[in-house]
Amino acid sequence: MSTLPNSPHRSPEPLLGEDGFLQILDVSKKFGEVTVVDRLNLSVRRKEFFALLGSSGCGKSTLLRIMAGLETPSSGRVILDGQDITDLPAHRRPVNMMFQSYALFPHMNVSANVAYGLKREGVARPEREERVREVLELVQMGTYASHMPSQLSGGQQQRVALARSLVKSPKLLLLDEPMSALDKKIRQKTQFELGTILQKVGVTCVMVTHDQEEAMTMADRLAVMSEGVIVQMGTPENVYEAPSTRFAAEFIGSTNVFGGKLTQDGGSVLHCGELEQPLELGFAIANARQGHAVQVSIRPERIRLSVPANEARAQSNNSALGVVEQIGYMGSYTLYYLRLPSGRVVMVHVPREILVGFPQEPDYGDTLQLRWSVRSLVVLS
Repeated sequence: MSTLPNSPHRSPEPLLGEDGFLQILDVSKKFGEVTVVDRLNLSVRRKEFFALLGSSGCGKSTLLRIMAGLETPSSGRVILDGQDITDLPAHRRPVNMMFQSYALFPHMNVSANVAYGLKREGVARPEREERVREVLELVQMGTYASHMPSQLSGGQQQRVALARSLVKSPKLLLLDEPMSALDKKIRQKTQFELGTILQKVGVTCVMVTHDQEEAMTMADRLAVMSEGVIVQMGTPENVYEAPSTRFAAEFIGSTNVFGGKLTQDGGSVLHCGELEQPLELGFAIANARQGHAVQVSIRPERIRLSVPANEARAQSNNSALGVVEQIGYMGSYTLYYLRLPSGRVVMVHVPREILVGFPQEPDYGDTLQLRWSVRSLVVLS
């Protein structure tokens, strides 16, 4: 494994061929002197659910609007199903966008809201009514056809907005923060329902969100964005378990990052000033020299706590002693913050069932042993 993976300052090259149903080719977008999207490449497969994940201002919403035709890229091309749609206006693209606010017409009932786009296109009334009926049944809103938006809950309004987006059978569906208006309990339930509906329809979907749980629950693949570029792309499991950069590791979930230097050429042992004992990686790093600086991520759920036999110091590699400073009861697990002798604070998640094995639950001021396996360590660029 190399400590120098592909630079995070350039997006991965697009997947060409039949996998490249939607291709974003070297796209940039500037507003004045500010670059919001920077020479970005992306490929989305046919019928794939793809998520763009990042904090506010990272460029993900601008990229979505470029796909929709609501923004024109400063450079680069957008290809959909083999057709260059870069200069095609929004109303002529086989693309529909479901907005964060749902944007339902308050003076129209559910059926009229869903039928609006078909009516504008001149679809005959019998066909229009049949397509509206079918899509409302699909989203389980058939019995609400005559209701007004004000009579619906947030989750129901979302389903109507989805039906309106699907009724025109778009090649590409764009979702802009689709769950942000829902409370947490409804949001979790709706994530699975929406995924099931889109799988039935078989539409290619790109979603923008800042909610990592939402992206990991719904997406086949996701891309983590920062400052207009993609810093990592892959399946949710791959991005979480094997983050390539510190930004990706800290944005997707929580982590503890330690920095150290290799103790020998190509070695697998790091000397880290924040730990009394070395970090043992369990694998060699190709082309790395003694003294090479390396950063390592350790997820808080990968660290195991125990009552130490000897509180004087940690006795082995991949271990440390820490004093409990903060405790947070999280239901299924307990969150501990422990301060090491160096002053570094480490975050640890302990499942509640594991705490049963302690003589008594760890309390403020207790000294505990922290241990982790080599399989828990991920080298970052």
